Amino acid sequence: MKTNPAFKSSGLNPDPSELLQDETIDIKLLRELKGQSILSVHQFTKEMVCEISKLAALLQCTKVSDYNPLQGQIIITAFFEPSTRTRLSFESAVHRLDGKVISIPEGKTTGVAKGESLSDIGEMFNAYGDAVVIRHTETDSLDLIGENLRIPLINAGNGSGEHPTQALADWFAILKWKPELKQASIPEDKKIHLGILGTPASMRTVNSFLRMSLLFKDNIKKISIVSELANPFGEELQELINNSGVEFEINNDIKEVLPDLDVVYMNSIAFLGDNYRSLDSNFKIDSKSKLKKDAVVLHPLARLDELDTTLDSTRHNLYFTQAHGAVFIRQALFISVLDRFGKLPIEEINEAVTPALELELTT
Repeated sequence: MKTNPAFKSSGLNPDPSELLQDETIDIKLLRELKGQSILSVHQFTKEMVCEISKLAALLQCTKVSDYNPLQGQIIITAFFEPSTRTRLSFESAVHRLDGKVISIPEGKTTGVAKGESLSDIGEMFNAYGDAVVIRHTETDSLDLIGENLRIPLINAGNGSGEHPTQALADWFAILKWKPELKQASIPEDKKIHLGILGTPASMRTVNSFLRMSLLFKDNIKKISIVSELANPFGEELQELINNSGVEFEINNDIKEVLPDLDVVYMNSIAFLGDNYRSLDSNFKIDSKSKLKKDAVVLHPLARLDELDTTLDSTRHNLYFTQAHGAVFIRQALFISVLDRFGKLPIEEINEAVTPALELELTT
């Protein structure tokens, strides 16, 4: 089997095969996603996140695309809210596995602009494709389109709600960087201090990243939230945090916590409102910021002034790897949700990943 060329970009490029060393990919567990809609992080366990990430690593290492695992499958990408990276990432994932895409690049081109209900649109999607990826400005859009939908629905962002596949891409990048985090527990000095810049209650990527991070609570030393709000969580998320047992702190100046952070997760601060400019110096990170030597920075992109381009050529930059890996995470999801494991050439995969790797796929 052919192998994919290594990803080379500015910043840090961890080897995905490190996630596969002496490991079994539990296809039986991944098959539990068959026919399921992917709407929220709460659907996942730590074990499931790790198995999806291992499958994504396998897809990144090997040219499984030659076996056309999505051949005959049609994926609808319905983006009622503008998107560049997320929509193209999903569509690239489908095309590279030989599936077909029907795309709605913006809501203005649909019947919604004339008053058609999302419920009726969901009914029509049943006839057109095998799965649908949706992004919408309204938080309740998933409930509305799901009323009549009978094919799997993948949430690519519902208003200020969640963005679960982005969180999977985030943690795929982190697990490639530190594969030991997938273990049940690690020594105290190996645990990580997460810093999250943003407001989880109103920023969907931050919300989903924090929720998924709590699945890895046994390997997290501390989580620091940097926000101008005294309580940036909301009631439900606050309860999850309280029950997690993880040490938390809230700060309004990243400079105070930055030197202690192992991972810095950022989002576009502009979405927090008119206060952005006055808080700019408190939230911005650049190559002169006092980051730990081995700290990494994640950002779902697009960025504004909060993440300076001077970090791009440093080893703190994990955000380009994060964006690149999103394609393979979404491929892994499509293969799992549509149960296309029968198209994977298991014996050839075993020989292709690395000479030292004896990879077993438990079916």
